[in-house]
Amino acid sequence: MLHALPALLHLASPQLPVGGFSYSQGLEAAIECGWVRDAATAAQWIGEHFDAGMACWELPTLALMHRAALAADTGALRTLNEDFIASRDTAELRAETLQMGWSLIALLAGWPRATATLQALAPAFCGLNGPRPVEPVSFPCAFAVAGAALDTPTDGLLSAYAFAWVENQVAAAIKAVPLGQAAGQGILLQAHERIGAAVTQALQMPAAERHTTTPQVSILSARHETQYSRLFRS
Repeated sequence: MLHALPALLHLASPQLPVGGFSYSQGLEAAIECGWVRDAATAAQWIGEHFDAGMACWELPTLALMHRAALAADTGALRTLNEDFIASRDTAELRAETLQMGWSLIALLAGWPRATATLQALAPAFCGLNGPRPVEPVSFPCAFAVAGAALDTPTDGLLSAYAFAWVENQVAAAIKAVPLGQAAGQGILLQAHERIGAAVTQALQMPAAERHTTTPQVSILSARHETQYSRLFRS
């Protein structure tokens, strides 16, 4: 994995211009409700959201997407992308994954290293109109394409994706609870083992066993659409 480490760090970086910083995935609504109010409740919220959604659905789906991208299996990639988009059950969550997915594909279109991969996988998106896919592309699908273009191992790609998600949740909590930087770093530190276990599980999980059980997040996401004061887009 050592040769791929710079690419993985690049994809996990908060400097990647895909707009992730502008989303909280229901966390801001949980703060508004008083469910998240300090470091302990923020850590609990992030951990439970990770276990119920990321570990059981997003990471296993990303693993399948990455394998399909590496094999240039455009049919499988297209189906997995459609499945993931269908799992985003509120307007904000759907808009989030589509905006971030489009932004990453548009970014990849400017990287010479990614040109061949994008051309090979374009049928999964019914072609490309300039840098933009003709059909919607979810963020994990775009992330899988990026991993294939940069020749990253699947386990490393999943670790990068998971850590970036947790880091973004922590950044949102620091701004909105608010929390101190030390408290945020403590939550990140607690997530290390959880991420490792989730990646191991995702790599072994049969496709038919993938599932997501986050009704609370969906309800809060829907409520966030009409929340009076907001810092985040979800």
